[in-house]
Amino acid sequence: MKYATQTQEALDRLDQALAQLRGLIKRGDQKEALHFMEEGALKERFEELQNMIIISGTSGLGSRGITQTGRL
Repeated sequence: MKYATQTQEALDRLDQALAQLRGLIKRGDQKEALHFMEEGALKERFEELQNMIIISGTSGLGSRGITQTGRL
């Protein structure tokens, strides 16, 4: 259950960063928007979520903390 909670929180933070990006673009701040995507919070949020997915895929345990014992 902890993985699901952490993943949802990371998705929420990514969603907030995307909303910020939308605001920058809507105001016409393209230079700031590019910086936000390439070096700022959006990049950090995406990397955070990507790292969680990579780690969960290499641990041998699924999102429920169990290993698969049979065919699906």
